[in-house]
Amino acid sequence: MPARQTQTRAATARESHAVLDFLRFIETQPRQSVGRLLDRILYKSRMISRAEAGTIFIVRKRGKQSWLEPVSIQNDVLRVRRADFIVPVGPGTIAGYVAHTARTVTIGNVYAIPGHRPYRFNPAHEHKSYRTRSMLCFPLRNLRGDVIGVVQLINARARGQQRPVPFDRDARNLMVNVSAIIGHFVERANMLEQIRKKNRRLRARNIEIAEHRDRISSLQEETEEAFQLSIRLLSKASEIHDEDTGNHIFRVNEYSAQFARLVGLPEDQCRQIGYSAQLHDVGKMSVDASVLKKKGLLTPEEREEINRHTVYGHQILSGVPRLEMAAQIALNHHERWDGSGYPRGIKGEEIPLVARIVQIADIYDALRSPRSYKPALSHAVALRILSKGDDRIDARNHFDPNLLALFRKHNKEFQSIWARLQD
Repeated sequence: MPARQTQTRAATARESHAVLDFLRFIETQPRQSVGRLLDRILYKSRMISRAEAGTIFIVRKRGKQSWLEPVSIQNDVLRVRRADFIVPVGPGTIAGYVAHTARTVTIGNVYAIPGHRPYRFNPAHEHKSYRTRSMLCFPLRNLRGDVIGVVQLINARARGQQRPVPFDRDARNLMVNVSAIIGHFVERANMLEQIRKKNRRLRARNIEIAEHRDRISSLQEETEEAFQLSIRLLSKASEIHDEDTGNHIFRVNEYSAQFARLVGLPEDQCRQIGYSAQLHDVGKMSVDASVLKKKGLLTPEEREEINRHTVYGHQILSGVPRLEMAAQIALNHHERWDGSGYPRGIKGEEIPLVARIVQIADIYDALRSPRSYKPALSHAVALRILSKGDDRIDARNHFDPNLLALFRKHNKEFQSIWARLQD
């Protein structure tokens, strides 16, 4: 085997070993916080590249603006506190350029950058007793290829050398190879941390309604009147952030109970769906109020948070025997016949029958009711939208076709309920 080929294979093996060693180092603490993970990533990057200092920046966004925020800073020469500056994403600065282009930049002397380069070193953020010379700056990307952060390594040190030296090719190649994997770890850790934060908020919110849950849990020993009063209070509490709801929950109860009778369900199940339907949106109690009340378009993250009211509702209601049907309705009333709904994307008869019933009842009443963003619709218009769809509703794919046919056949009964219980 030629010597050059042997050397290439040896270099590849060393590089692979270094990558695996890097990943094992990161994974030794799988439940670490994002801040702790970034500190470990920066430390390991510095050890591999022999950098005496470094910074990890994370991309922050607000609207159309994006910038880099330093979240982990290390320096073997002096003690460094958290930085209070930010770096715009884009040409001008080295880190901003790397975040903007997703390119890795290696600089032997930051004070001798050629004039044609679209970036410059800004010494304004340097400590008065420290001087940067060499730099290796590379992006952190997630699995979609988006840049989520930048690692900036400063002043490589060679054994026996007092002055900083340029970062060598091996260090650059290794950092390039692990950058995407590191980005994935960072994004995953950030998502897990956000989930943990949301879970903590959810637990805190659930404590606020613990009195209601305790009340519900003991209802088997109380009168039916007390039970009905408790769930009405719980359903009204779930609408605290909604406007102009009026008798909406009571009408949905009546629609659903009558629908169940038309389907042919036993009378005890008809009565059960008649009080369970009103709790379909109880999970909104656990959704961030600022998101629920936001005017204008929602971000994808905000839309996902609102969609999670189905899961929150199921968490609130599950475990109470008399509210098991309500829990199933809360979880599944936004699923669609073709599987395009949420939260689980189930379809057809996988969706519980009671949830399919409440879905049609809820949408019918929403169409009939005036809201701040739309006028009330007539029964004929609401019936036409449910039957044929409009720009928001795809009737053929959203609803159980058998239930929809039954609704059309007996639509006058639902019109009568509306007339009797209108606000």
